[in-house]
Amino acid sequence: MQAEIRYRPSFATVFVELSGQDRIVAEADAMASMSTNLGIDTHLSRSFFSALGKKFFGGESLFVNEFYVESGQQGELVLTQNTPGDIVAIELNGGGICLQPGAFIACTSGIELKTQWAGFKSMIAREGLFKLYLCGKGKVWFGAYGGVVEKQVQGEYLVDTGHLVGYEPQLQLKLQMAGGVFSSLFSGEGLLSRLQGNGKIYLQTRCLQGLASWVNPRF
Repeated sequence: MQAEIRYRPSFATVFVELSGQDRIVAEADAMASMSTNLGIDTHLSRSFFSALGKKFFGGESLFVNEFYVESGQQGELVLTQNTPGDIVAIELNGGGICLQPGAFIACTSGIELKTQWAGFKSMIAREGLFKLYLCGKGKVWFGAYGGVVEKQVQGEYLVDTGHLVGYEPQLQLKLQMAGGVFSSLFSGEGLLSRLQGNGKIYLQTRCLQGLASWVNPRF
């Protein structure tokens, strides 16, 4: 399998060349185009109840699509995301990554998708009751609104809740106010996620909630 991310960072798109026994699993609405010789299997992303949790509480689709070469030697698959922004590809070698709702785009067949309890603090931060956890061996593609900033956390780090895209599972998240009650209510910062431990995080440079709050009063 050969994959390349093009049109970065504003309109990133994944171009995948599948051959032989290659298979790739993608979100139900991620496919932009594909060769006519590719086949597609649609199935629940997990068991029925886990898939329901992924859909209604994790912000992802109930179903996923699995693409493969149905005939011929190879075929092209083009994957994208709903928002303008960058796409990141990472390689997992037995480890895992936690993704915020809507970030997941695709993964190779050696990756397992799980839904994990994120807690009520995550719901208060408008990130859902559950988080998507990917683990195994293979490649994962996920997207962001805007550019992507990769940062290594050592100790503690504060992130606005709308800018956190993904993080390594050994990191602990706690929700807190941006400052005192007055500052949190009137500074525009609201709630922050405090990440604790040592691990890598991925941030997006734009926030959909911020865009919505800017657009809504103008319509």
